[in-house]
Amino acid sequence: MQEQLATEDIVANVKVYEVGPRDGLQNEATFISTEDKLKLIHALLDANLPLVEMTSFVHPRWIPALADADQIAHAFVGSEQSQRVSALVPNARGLDRALNAECKEIAVFMSASETHNQRNINKTKAETYLAFEPVFKACHEKNIKVRAYVSVVWGCPYEGQVSPNASIEVCQRLLDMGAYEVSLGDTIGIGNPQQTKKILDAMSKHISLDKLAMHMHDTWGRALANCLAGLEMGIRTFDASIGGLGGCPYAPGASGNLATEDLVSMLHEMGYHTGISWPKLIKAGRIAQDLIGRPLPSRALQAALASQKNLDC
Repeated sequence: MQEQLATEDIVANVKVYEVGPRDGLQNEATFISTEDKLKLIHALLDANLPLVEMTSFVHPRWIPALADADQIAHAFVGSEQSQRVSALVPNARGLDRALNAECKEIAVFMSASETHNQRNINKTKAETYLAFEPVFKACHEKNIKVRAYVSVVWGCPYEGQVSPNASIEVCQRLLDMGAYEVSLGDTIGIGNPQQTKKILDAMSKHISLDKLAMHMHDTWGRALANCLAGLEMGIRTFDASIGGLGGCPYAPGASGNLATEDLVSMLHEMGYHTGISWPKLIKAGRIAQDLIGRPLPSRALQAALASQKNLDC
């Protein structure tokens, strides 16, 4: 009986990986000040998000909204929260900046399709693997965790349908290089639950699903339905962005990410454990909305703000 309860407890836990401060803010035309970004990140950490992707060490010319990446990252050097923040690293120069900021975890990214990979990072997939080798080597030597993103798994804006075999090959290669987890991206938000199950079923024949996460965009309003399909297949880590902020600057038509509030609301109502404080999450969502200066697309956030319930910390 005790073994059964332990198994049920494990199954009932879901990890929500917060990407709003990076993936959410990177598309904003108005620069959010460093002070305000840190206010949002601390609010997310206070809500007990287990990991918050705080920024990206990309050149400011490419993503001006994240021009203060070094200041953001250095704000956590030596703090207790340094284990709960991560940063996206696009290249060797980005890794140097992450090492200088004493990051404990970084993320790398590439695409399942050749064309999107070329448009996104100006490299073929083969060239990307070569570029990653010194990054993974340095992180292994310095005991830095590496997470990986694979974009356009559900479909590419340039090539259309992407074969699951192409995604499997990329995921396996990244895991073999040392990534502890690979997040599968529906970059343009075209996936449906049936397709999600087919992709994950194909993946499961080669890769343990506990090594995979899902990163869904809500372009066609199906992100939550796809996450439910992922839950049923055994996925237990999902990326989300506070308020539903975000998109992909190199994927025409991609709208915001799945909203953290919408995902957490569904998970809690279904009995899953996330460890996240709902009132404090809504407080973080309200901060994000105030910083952006417009209503955010999260339905759960808007419902909570309208009712003024669960806002007291």
